[in-house]
Amino acid sequence: MTEWQQNTRRLTVRLGIWTGIWLFSTALATFGPLLVWQSQLLSIVAVVLNVAVGLGMILANKDQLKSLDELQQKIQLESMGLTLGAGLVLGIAFSILDTSDVIPFDAEIPYLVMMMSLIYLTSLIINTRRYQ
Repeated sequence: MTEWQQNTRRLTVRLGIWTGIWLFSTALATFGPLLVWQSQLLSIVAVVLNVAVGLGMILANKDQLKSLDELQQKIQLESMGLTLGAGLVLGIAFSILDTSDVIPFDAEIPYLVMMMSLIYLTSLIINTRRYQ
């Protein structure tokens, strides 16, 4: 394994660790007030911690992307761009459907996150196959 491959692998593992910590901090901020504590101060601290860890995850993602070769960066950039655009357009449309009472449930953030995750995964697969 070359030094470049080892560095990319190391940064990918680092991103995975940051993502796991962020996921845990999200669960803590979400479920802590419901199951563990009744303090607004602790809830605020948990959310601030979640945002701080999220920033660490974003920086780890940036470093990992910089370690990729040009083709992998292009695939990631196209997939992320499509996900951002579709998330914005579909998220606003979803919100309008909610405020217009067209859908029988509230347009909540988890639906948007799931939709964007599926769009990103699908576009990543399609772009990877397209450039093989």
